[in-house]
Order: sequence, then structure tokens, then C-alpha cells
Amino acid sequence: MKFEPGAGAKPRRIVVYGVTGSGKTTLARRLSEASGIPLFEVDELCWDPEWQQVPLDTQRERISQIVSQDEWIIDSMYGTWLDIPLPRCDLIIGLDYPRLQSFTHLLKRTFVGIITEEKRCNGNIETFAHALGKDSIIAWHFRSFANKRKRLRLWEGDGESPPVLIITSSSSLPSVISLFG
Repeated sequence: MKFEPGAGAKPRRIVVYGVTGSGKTTLARRLSEASGIPLFEVDELCWDPEWQQVPLDTQRERISQIVSQDEWIIDSMYGTWLDIPLPRCDLIIGLDYPRLQSFTHLLKRTFVGIITEEKRCNGNIETFAHALGKDSIIAWHFRSFANKRKRLRLWEGDGESPPVLIITSSSSLPSVISLFG
């Protein structure tokens, strides 16, 4: 279902969704700052040090605890547990930028992180070997891009899904954020 700003109460349980490298966490932080709604960064909940993925049952438990609250913003939904937040969600904000834009952003973020040794996801640091490996975030971008875009369109056209606001240009972000201030 398409989101109509101003129709009803302001959403208080929000998922920012999109392809890898689209800027989900950045937008979620800005929405949290504007609205006062707490942000829960999914990658922090789902990755342990040394790039060890948190066991699925633990991920599901953590997400269940978060979405049982009255207010929250999460910056993604993993396919293995999207069934948990989706029924409680008031709004899905979908970042649906062209592949070149999201991929360029991902490359820049990844390689700047490698050079600066910026810590992410519970203290993990990207390395060239990790970034170029078969299970890297860059490889994940290519494996998941089409499915994530398709899922956004399905939710938007489904009357049973939460309302969806699809953003196709970063130039519209200030006006979207202003809806929550």
C-alpha cells in the first residue's frame, strides 16, 4: 500500500529498507534525530566481532524484543526474520536508487572504511580481503539487489502490507525527514 503523508497519525514503528549501499542507516539516524524515535541498527544486532553472524534464533529474539515496543526505527529487515517486524510496522521507507548510485556509495563507504580502519558492526573492520571475498558486502549487493527492489514493489502493491514510501532520489530526503520533525 502506498504511503500518503498526512493521512492519519504519524508512524512510530518504521522500517528503512533498500538495497545494500543505499544509505539506510544514514536515513534512519536522521529520522530518529528528527522524530525522537529510538533507532536500532540491525547490523549491530546481527553481527558479532570477527564478522561472525549472530545465530538466527538470537537475531529473531532480539528483533522480537525491539518490535514489541511502541516506537522504533530499524534500518533494515533481513529476509530470515522480516516476518517479525512487518506485522507491527506502521511504515516502510524504501530507498530505491539506481544500481550505479547505491553501488558507488557502497564502494566508497567500504574502501574509506578499509583505509581509515573505521569500526562497524560491533567493532569489525573491513579489509581488502574481506571486501573482495565471495561473502563480502559487495558480493551481497549483487546477489540481493533485484530481490530487494522486487520486494519493495510487492509491498507497495499489496493492500495487506504496511504503507510504503518509496524514495527514488536522494534529493527528496529533506522533505521526507521533515514529515517526522
